[in-house]
Amino acid sequence: MQKDELIQFHMFLLQLKNHLEDMVDNYDGREFQSYDKLNVTPYHIYKSKREHKLAIFTLSRGIANLLSYNNFPGLEKVSNRLGQISERFMTEKEKGFMLLLK
Repeated sequence: MQKDELIQFHMFLLQLKNHLEDMVDNYDGREFQSYDKLNVTPYHIYKSKREHKLAIFTLSRGIANLLSYNNFPGLEKVSNRLGQISERFMTEKEKGFMLLLK
């Protein structure tokens, strides 16, 4: 994917996240802590392609977690796999930072 396509997909996922947050019961916000700590949004067009890929996988994992906690139990495996994929795009500094969140 080209960078502009990644940014568009990132925007779609962010809109989906916002929509799901409004719809889901018992939402406490912890599913998206990792995404928020990345500080990469679709509006940050100057960020690298790698950073947007990492944000997309991290955001997708948060969405899968949110849904798996709310009557969609099959998404736990998807969430775990997205977590593994997002680790591939992390630098050592980002990995260390994410360990602090856990």
